[in-house]
Amino acid sequence: YGGSDGLCGSKTANGELYDCSAYTAAHKKLPFNSHVQVHHNGKSVRVRINDRGPFVKGRSLDLSQAAAKAIGLKGVGTVQVCPSN
Repeated sequence: YGGSDGLCGSKTANGELYDCSAYTAAHKKLPFNSHVQVHHNGKSVRVRINDRGPFVKGRSLDLSQAAAKAIGLKGVGTVQVCPSN
């Protein structure tokens, strides 16, 4: 999220401004500032949870525009998510 949806610069659920160029993500329940490793098509990126969502049935994670681009994800897709230290 954060591409053409106009959310860049808006306030996230943890109170910070949403930075589309940061490797962040929204999740419904994971604690803020926790990290997960996201894998897609042989690429991976480590993201920090800083927002709540997604609010679309069947989705568990919304990646920032930069994080999605880093793993070659364009639009909605399936990824593997692992806890990260």
